[in-house]
Amino acid sequence: MAKPFRHSRNAGFRISLLTIAISAAPAWAEEAIERVEVIGQAASIDKALREQKSADSIKSVVHADGVGQLPDDNAAEALQRIPGLSVERDQGEGRFVSVRGIAPDLNSVTINGTLVPAPEGDRRAVALDVLPAELVQSLSVVKSLTPDMDANSLGGTIEVESLSAFDHDGLFYTLSGEGSHDTNVSKNSPKLSGAISDRFSLGDGTDNFGVAAAFSWQKRKFGSENVETGGAWDFDDGARLGEVEQRDYEITRERTGFGLNFDYQPDDYSNYYLRTLYSKFKDTETRNAAGVEFADAQASGERGDAEGWRDLKSRQDTQEIQSYVFGGERMIDLWTISGQAGYSQATEKDPGGIAGAEFVGDFENVGFDGTRKPRVSVGGDFYDPASFTLDEVEWEKVSGKDREKNIRLDLARDYDLAGNASQVKFGGKLSRRDKTSDTKVWVYDDFSGVGLDGLQSGNVDYSLGNYGNGISAGAIKDLIGGLDRDAFYDEENSRINDFDMREDINAAYLMNSLDIDDWRFIAGLRYEGTEFEAKGTGLRDGVYESTQSRIRYDHWLPGLHARYQLSPSTAVRAAWTNTVVRPTFGQLAPGFAIDGGDASFGNPDLKPLESMNVDLGIEHYMGRAGVVSGFLFYKDIDNFIYNTDLAGSGAWVDFDEALSFENGSSAKLYGVELAYSQKFDWLPAPWNGVLLGANLTLSKSDASIEGRGAKRTIDLPNQSDTVGNLMLGWENDRFNLRVAANYKSSYLYEIGSVEDKRNDLYVDDQLFVDFKAGYFITPALQLTFEAQNITDESYYLYTGRHAYNAQYEEYGPTYKVGLTLTHF
Repeated sequence: MAKPFRHSRNAGFRISLLTIAISAAPAWAEEAIERVEVIGQAASIDKALREQKSADSIKSVVHADGVGQLPDDNAAEALQRIPGLSVERDQGEGRFVSVRGIAPDLNSVTINGTLVPAPEGDRRAVALDVLPAELVQSLSVVKSLTPDMDANSLGGTIEVESLSAFDHDGLFYTLSGEGSHDTNVSKNSPKLSGAISDRFSLGDGTDNFGVAAAFSWQKRKFGSENVETGGAWDFDDGARLGEVEQRDYEITRERTGFGLNFDYQPDDYSNYYLRTLYSKFKDTETRNAAGVEFADAQASGERGDAEGWRDLKSRQDTQEIQSYVFGGERMIDLWTISGQAGYSQATEKDPGGIAGAEFVGDFENVGFDGTRKPRVSVGGDFYDPASFTLDEVEWEKVSGKDREKNIRLDLARDYDLAGNASQVKFGGKLSRRDKTSDTKVWVYDDFSGVGLDGLQSGNVDYSLGNYGNGISAGAIKDLIGGLDRDAFYDEENSRINDFDMREDINAAYLMNSLDIDDWRFIAGLRYEGTEFEAKGTGLRDGVYESTQSRIRYDHWLPGLHARYQLSPSTAVRAAWTNTVVRPTFGQLAPGFAIDGGDASFGNPDLKPLESMNVDLGIEHYMGRAGVVSGFLFYKDIDNFIYNTDLAGSGAWVDFDEALSFENGSSAKLYGVELAYSQKFDWLPAPWNGVLLGANLTLSKSDASIEGRGAKRTIDLPNQSDTVGNLMLGWENDRFNLRVAANYKSSYLYEIGSVEDKRNDLYVDDQLFVDFKAGYFITPALQLTFEAQNITDESYYLYTGRHAYNAQYEEYGPTYKVGLTLTHF
């Protein structure tokens, strides 16, 4: 093994290192062959497949390679390479993960065995882009839950494991530096990360205590360009549009992550651990918008009168996640006792920013051209600041917190059943979760003819049409800074969106595993009792009301798993499981607003989603990094949730509009999941360095909804019929290359109305292609290059039919160069 570089404090270290590497290249070639076996793509895939093969459940795994790095920038983007998984993107970055077409809010995420709360006030889904890849040792997705696992996922449970000192033999460290270039805003961004771990001897033990630490920091500058209609199409008289808006985003996203983990293994029968994780995610965003609302909805190419506007949003949003997990395991004769206590907290804070500064004006001979990417057609007066006067400035301050505390105890005993190895396992878990959201809003108006002159910034760089100048955030802040903010406090929007929700879950289970020849069976029963309470404020015709809702429900969830080993490398798996998923906090929100014949409100009385799941498949492991598998899956879902208009029925029979959420009766999801991976190391050079990975998931869903006396069948929201990945890689002792493509088909995003599907919103299909290359300058030093979104894929949301825009957004490619120093 090559000698490590231990000293890096002097300024000339990197230059000296490169000089030594170039001059010594022939000497380390033989050593590098051994090293690549440890850190190559195939080795990482091999390790993941070994874990997948031995699992009792149907499971897919992504492992960090030997240098402590996942194959992508954040946990969400690494997970999209797994069969059946796709990601929802925010400004082009992978953020939320969908499993087998199931929406992110209906899957759960754990870090080191404890549930991760969600920073966003209305969601359960965890934004996995807050987890830098360097803090993660492995990611797995369990698609068929065993009774000893939390049952709160419909598609799968994502398990995040952070770095442990026992992942490596002795001292390990890695240090990386990276620079990236965003083509949309032509800005460069830095990134630094590293990890270190080592083992020590305590008492009479040998290397029985381990310490591991990891950090990551990135400050990324990027942006996007957007044109959207919000789905404001009228299809009763052709296709006529009510309004259209152009948006330009400039964002600085700063990520900071740190993890510190301790492991103690005093003997061969026990181990104890402490896992800590801190992640901070700060977005500083400036959004300029310009749009028109037509006096009468009009078709493409027509011209008419319109109100025009220019609008600014300037805010800073900070999200933090903290996780602390203490646990251990002890074997006593035939018994194994394990336990864990966890505390996690997620917060979201916006200390105060411009939620909207809108200038308005009236214009003639205004129109648009095109329906997919409509271009606004206006006269020169639209670009004259004197044409606009300030209508209002909205200032918003947001604070939210989501805390989860849990304690778990498991006991297992091995025993002999008629000559067959068996184990009985039982235990329980107590979880206590509290989620709060507090919003304060001030709306400044009556500016007495204040115009855009003197409040504008420079020209906005916008490629989807003409734009003109933006609005200065500093000038707006100066304008309202001297006003009496108490006089402009918006009590309605400051109170009805606030809530305090408490969710307590008590769980217990009993399961038994049995090995009979080549069969392995697991049968068990899980109980979960839930108590939910929500407090908030409603507004009914100008009068505020305190709201409080309590609900309790119990679920008995049986499960059966079977695995048959056809050969040492081939297994058939089957599973019958039952799961329960609580509604999102936004759907459960206790606040409401009722004004005459219009109402909007959450529904704290929603029932949880219940799903009966069946999985059947076969796996065959072959050669280096090799597997071929196929699985069939079926889900029978009760009480799925959808947005609807309840006007005309029940308590809302006399209302014109009553927007809320309802439980549907039932939905079905079924599909097939295929995967293949292999390294062609039996071929002659250079073909023996080729790696190929591919997976494809085909699914179909059916669900029924009703409202306003109508009923129809829909696909499950967020469910793509087709999800696929293709990875082509190559590696030898010095180089490694990878091209990866990720595809997901279009899916239903939001229901327009139950009685008319023409205004349903759909997300168009997407194909993202990324490229990554690495070169080992020395066995310890690797140079990397990466190109993300090289096909310049866009995000397109359409209304009813593909031709009619709801939102179109472009991001552009991103290019990265990095240098990583590693010692094993």
